[in-house]
Amino acid sequence: MQQPALLALEDGTLWSGIALGARGERTGEVVFNTSQTGYQEVLSDPSYYGQIVVMTAAHVGNTGVNDEDDESAHPWLAGFCLREASPRVSSWRAKASLDQYLCAHDVVGIAELDTRALVRHLRTQGALRGALSNVNPDTEQLVQLARASPSMTGADLVRYVTCQLPTSNFQLPTSNFHVVAYDFGIKHNSLRSLVARGCRVTVVPAQTSADDALALAPDGVLLSNGPGDPAAVTYAIDAVRGLLGRVPIFGICLGHQILALALGGETYKLKFGHRGGNHPVKNLLTGQVEITSHNHGFAVRDASLPRDVEITHLDLNDGCVEGLRSRERRALSVQYHPEAAPGPHDSLALFDEFVTLMKASQQLTVNSEQKAVFSIQGDC
Repeated sequence: MQQPALLALEDGTLWSGIALGARGERTGEVVFNTSQTGYQEVLSDPSYYGQIVVMTAAHVGNTGVNDEDDESAHPWLAGFCLREASPRVSSWRAKASLDQYLCAHDVVGIAELDTRALVRHLRTQGALRGALSNVNPDTEQLVQLARASPSMTGADLVRYVTCQLPTSNFQLPTSNFHVVAYDFGIKHNSLRSLVARGCRVTVVPAQTSADDALALAPDGVLLSNGPGDPAAVTYAIDAVRGLLGRVPIFGICLGHQILALALGGETYKLKFGHRGGNHPVKNLLTGQVEITSHNHGFAVRDASLPRDVEITHLDLNDGCVEGLRSRERRALSVQYHPEAAPGPHDSLALFDEFVTLMKASQQLTVNSEQKAVFSIQGDC
């Protein structure tokens, strides 16, 4: 027998469906994702910590889940909302169904939901706090629960998803560069993308200081994606300020926003955010338009950026800043996800650009050392 489920929003609206996954009650910011594929990567993306995700794809779960597509150790989101969950799995890669996966990881879900109407509501009203339950039929109590849940603005959620100790086992037999990756909620495919380009990667906790990161002798630093309000992650902003100009830096999503804050910029909360694998972004350096994968609720205020910071990418849907660069301080970043998990592969070359930046930095260091030796010899 199908068990009823209910999503209550802070504005008092109620959205009914049937239970999916684990039984229970969860609160979080209700957001929507427009990806047509890649639901397992969405589920396991730490950037969704504290959020109830609504998928706009009408049919979800038909390829099941497998052991390769998780982007982290387990799902982090607060809840999962669908129009229709496929009862049948048809992929040769599948090891379990979507419902089994959600149950195994204690993720509360709801299906048979009018996601089209719900997403239109969120686009009009903006992202709202919600309470999702498949055990509590008390509508008034759920609305109050939604209203009592914490706001995303001012929330440091990175501390809940970051690793506790540095890890350095991501490499090929031959590695040309050492990258220190700040784990704000890092995804596996970011690590794979760096390793595939000859990088040895050491993942460090988000609270790692600039001095401790530099003590690892990196050729470059990656600032990963992650959840919450970037302005609340003050320890990371301080660390990046200490790294600027001393080592090449590449920021992704939350890492992009933290880099902008460290450079002196400001961030703000978007009305309903960018989440999906079909967002057009214009590369202002090449004039090309890339179809990109997004997952963020905050953005960088363009007018707040210092004059020496160049805006390199713009979102063609709403014109917000999607990429920036400081040539003098050897830093670049994008607000979207070049690792494309899930999403299109148009922007994978950004990892090549980061490698090129590290290579140029290495050569600069070699030239400086050679000049120093020549100078000493000349003085003698």
